[in-house]
Amino acid sequence: MPSPIPVTRLLPRDFGVSVELGACSSPLIKYTAGSTLAVPTNTFRNKVTSRLWSSVIHWNELHSLVPLGSGGFGSVYKGLYFDETVAVKKVKRCTKNRLASRQSFWAELNAAHLRHKNLVRVIAASTYIPADQENADNIGTIIMEFAGSRDLQHVIYGGVEPLVESRCMKYSLDIALGLEYLHAHSIVHLDVKPANVIVSDTDVCRLADFGCSLKLECSGELSPLIHHLGGTYTHRAPELLKGEEVTLKADVYSFGISLWQLIACELPYEGDRQCILYAVVAYDLRPPVNGNMFRDSTFGQTSKALLIRCWNAKPNQRPTAEQLVTELKKMQG
Repeated sequence: MPSPIPVTRLLPRDFGVSVELGACSSPLIKYTAGSTLAVPTNTFRNKVTSRLWSSVIHWNELHSLVPLGSGGFGSVYKGLYFDETVAVKKVKRCTKNRLASRQSFWAELNAAHLRHKNLVRVIAASTYIPADQENADNIGTIIMEFAGSRDLQHVIYGGVEPLVESRCMKYSLDIALGLEYLHAHSIVHLDVKPANVIVSDTDVCRLADFGCSLKLECSGELSPLIHHLGGTYTHRAPELLKGEEVTLKADVYSFGISLWQLIACELPYEGDRQCILYAVVAYDLRPPVNGNMFRDSTFGQTSKALLIRCWNAKPNQRPTAEQLVTELKKMQG
């Protein structure tokens, strides 16, 4: 395995322990004209939060929370905010890596100012916690639109109906459209996988969970914000496993693995995690594309060619998200 990335590679040169990550909030944007979600906003001048719009969370309007699930950095609930259904994520403090958990909270807000049909929208976020809701393990709360009760992983592996070609194409195009919009704003998601794609009741896919995301500067260099090495190992691009530069093409690699899952309806790899990671980097291990689903139809053959390009070991040989959208639209006819 490649050596772990040293902490000094993840921190900007001017970052010091004096940087204050205090209580702060993020945008609250109304959905439609007349929505009750519109509230006054203000702007913070803090070094870390100056690029974020901001708004307080009206805690007395947040209620009826029902647990939906939990992950490495927090728990997600369904609730009501100003009488509209929302999803609420409470980011917890990781005792083993407090820096990573705090960075995860701020990373969730990288796309807070964006509005797109294939992205889950942030409504508000704050590190302030009312006295009656204080929890030593909670470092912040994020309120998002409730985009649906299913994720794409459940659709792939838990559905009773097989995924026909038309649905595979639609879902993959939805994801690519979301990535195209993110990348147009120099934001790399860094954890694209079926479990982070919400499927709405109208069968629209939306990218969610930006806890590993990163804002790239125009030069292509990393944002001055610190960044932890997160993501899911089965979907993580080999250049990131080697500690090389983060680019938008890392998401394209992850998209390729996710598209393979849509078509094959199987897990990408089996076996020991460390062995898989080593093989991906050293021997270009990728999921198999020799099954019937990649041979017996034009869609399968075209998808196979696209997959191979998406997970090329060289990032500059992968298509852009914009090119993905163009090719997937052609496949739809």
